[in-house]
Amino acid sequence: MSKSGAMDLASGLGGKINKGEVKSAVDEYEKYHGYYGGKEEARKSNYTDMVNKYYDLATSFYEYGWGESFHFAHRWNGESLRESIKRHEHFLALQLGLKPGMKVLDVGCGIGGPLREIARFSSTSVTGLNNNEYQITRGKELNRLAGVSGTCDFVKADFMKMPFDDNTFDAVYAIEATCHAPDPVGCYKEIYRVLKPGQCFAVYEWCITDHYDPNNATHKRIKDEIELGNGLPDIRSTRQCLQAVKDAGFEVVWDKDLAEDSPLAWYLPLDPSRFSLSSFRLTSVGRMITRTMVKALEYVGLAPQGSERVSNFLEKAAEGLVEGGKKEIFTPMYFFLVRKPLSE
Repeated sequence: MSKSGAMDLASGLGGKINKGEVKSAVDEYEKYHGYYGGKEEARKSNYTDMVNKYYDLATSFYEYGWGESFHFAHRWNGESLRESIKRHEHFLALQLGLKPGMKVLDVGCGIGGPLREIARFSSTSVTGLNNNEYQITRGKELNRLAGVSGTCDFVKADFMKMPFDDNTFDAVYAIEATCHAPDPVGCYKEIYRVLKPGQCFAVYEWCITDHYDPNNATHKRIKDEIELGNGLPDIRSTRQCLQAVKDAGFEVVWDKDLAEDSPLAWYLPLDPSRFSLSSFRLTSVGRMITRTMVKALEYVGLAPQGSERVSNFLEKAAEGLVEGGKKEIFTPMYFFLVRKPLSE
């Protein structure tokens, strides 16, 4: 069960970072990003530190707002956000052709919401790869509570250097996670290496679209806001991601930006012009209440110093995501299904 109360949020703030060091961690994290004058080269060369700091600082907020699955989804009219998130995960399982007994890898698994759902939906065994200790600790507890510890597990490791033998997995997927990689080709090559020949990799990537203009100051600001609020070294284009997976050796089965034909916009839960009781904490009103609550908790000492600043840069990210979605310069669901050839 996801953490749902104010005290649960407060207790998780900072993750594995010593509570007295959260403020300095926020200082260091913010300095990486273009929004505060940071450089892309520094983010890429220090991606492990940057991404770990981000998830230590942000995971408690994510779980409080989103639940156990930290991702967006293609959404039908009349479908709740929670229903769309589950369907988005089931879609991956169906595209991969998962069958009972298969051994599956979730690359960048968060606290394991998708892997638990996919394991139950497909009767497979799913290993979650994650380099953040706090998220793995939380994920193992959620596995225990869900009764899936026998089929779902976690491995702490960098997805640029996976600790698995060649040709280990029957299928691999990633949900809005490999966008954290400093080098997409290197990341996809590692996935290629651990996947069995003839088997498939499916992914939802965060990308800028063909509508993005690097010379447009507004577009650049939106990109900086998304990178700051989501722990990203850079946001690659859909074309760059597709070429990178080809360069890694994969054969492309099909690809599509699933945001293009979603009946309900993917950014709707964050849009300040919309209101929803079912996903109230994600609405602009819900987020304002959360920020006020975090400020109060920090003031009385129940949340560590720096917590309000984390809430603020996550809010900045929400603003950037909504604006990027409305301008169609950003998508969180560029999907592709690719296959490792039977013979190399």
